[in-house]
Amino acid sequence: MKSEPYTITFGIIGAGRIGKLHADNLLSHVKGAKLKTVTDPFLDEEWAASRNIPVTGKDHRIMLDDPEIDAILIGSPSPEHAAQMIECARAGKHIFCEKPIALDPDIIRNALAEVEKSGVKLQVGFNRRFDPNFAAVQEQIASGALGEPHIIR
Repeated sequence: MKSEPYTITFGIIGAGRIGKLHADNLLSHVKGAKLKTVTDPFLDEEWAASRNIPVTGKDHRIMLDDPEIDAILIGSPSPEHAAQMIECARAGKHIFCEKPIALDPDIIRNALAEVEKSGVKLQVGFNRRFDPNFAAVQEQIASGALGEPHIIR
């Protein structure tokens, strides 16, 4: 049975370097992705217009009540991640959050508990997750080929 094509509508919090990179990837490389909204307190409106992003703003909360937005990508400054994750989870939005969620383990646990309670999906970005070289090293470590690592730089 062939599945029907689907679209996931995204919003992005934070349009700095990483937010712009994710926006361009969503627009160019992710089949079924639609980018509806980008917010940033210092949004580069010219950049957003050049990408034909339909809705822009300074406050990410404009996305929380938007029924068209399925998922929110958090690319804001790191100290804001946990609070924004909680807001997104409570609004029922699936979340892709750049690392780190927070630096304090209690804040991380609280944010993860809110995500779990809400039932939304969460992915935390890790820039080496799909790097072939990193994957090869992981395989060698797992197989024991490199012995027991004590320090990796």
